[in-house]
Amino acid sequence: MSLARARYAAIAAALTLLLTLPFWLDHTYYINISSQILFWAIFALALNVLVGYAGLVSLGHAGLFAMAGYVAGLLLAAGYGHLAAGLAAVAATLLAAAVFAVLSLRSTGIGFLMITLAIGQILWGIAYRWASLTRGDNGVNVRTRPMPFGISLESAGSFYYLTLIVFILALASMFVFVRSPFGASVAGTRDQARRMNALGYNVWLIRFLAFLLSGFWSAIAGLLYLYYHQFISPQLVALQTSAEVLLMVISGGTATLVGPVAGAAIVVITKNVVSAYVARWNLVLGIIFVVIITFMPEGLVPGSVRLCRTAWQALRTRRKPDPLPSLGERGP
Repeated sequence: MSLARARYAAIAAALTLLLTLPFWLDHTYYINISSQILFWAIFALALNVLVGYAGLVSLGHAGLFAMAGYVAGLLLAAGYGHLAAGLAAVAATLLAAAVFAVLSLRSTGIGFLMITLAIGQILWGIAYRWASLTRGDNGVNVRTRPMPFGISLESAGSFYYLTLIVFILALASMFVFVRSPFGASVAGTRDQARRMNALGYNVWLIRFLAFLLSGFWSAIAGLLYLYYHQFISPQLVALQTSAEVLLMVISGGTATLVGPVAGAAIVVITKNVVSAYVARWNLVLGIIFVVIITFMPEGLVPGSVRLCRTAWQALRTRRKPDPLPSLGERGP
């Protein structure tokens, strides 16, 4: 089997696994864990637009993630409908992402990282201190979930399928983005920003649009988080959230489509499953991260692909028969 056929077979197997998961996972808890993996994977894919393809490491994306949840939660608490609250949340997050971009794109590298970190901490301070609006530590509760096309999302299975549909749409949009001329220009600003400027490309505008794309999917992930937990608090805006999603991207593999998904699965499973058996689950997560970076510095998914290709080539070489000796080499 060629590598291309193996790739298509793996995609088909993954889709079959995801579509049938609620049928063979008979425990509601694990179905909910799967939903968490999917919406955290959407958030990781959103951050990967900047980290992997634009070469801009952000430590403030939790602010965009939480803003969508806060805006939707506060509007729902004020009596607005789910559609209006969701649209307003996405619009507010895109506006915040535009402000983020204008302020942070003044610099790159460490400067960009520190500016995004500072803005994220400002948003955390607003969520924590402006109690008259955000309700402080008490957070915002959401009593109901939306009912798209009259379908209730109260059960774990129905919410999982909604999250799966959104995840597939996010993955498909990222696939189109990577294969598009815009995606190529974003990667160009990462690799050769000066040369892109010399060729007439507006590097700042390209990065700005990439930031908006990242902000859009961060908002969608934030809405799914809100409806899953039906609660949001300042803890979500904290630096730990930004660090965890950055860990998802780096450990899985930057500038890949599957890497952030694998990283999200590692972090979510460690936090929710391993922590039930190991008190210091942070230590376990740190060890996993160190092992991945040591043996697969490019990330878990690219490293695994590299090892599989090496093993496949070694297997083909071993199976290849030795050439027949020439007439001059034959004995009497």
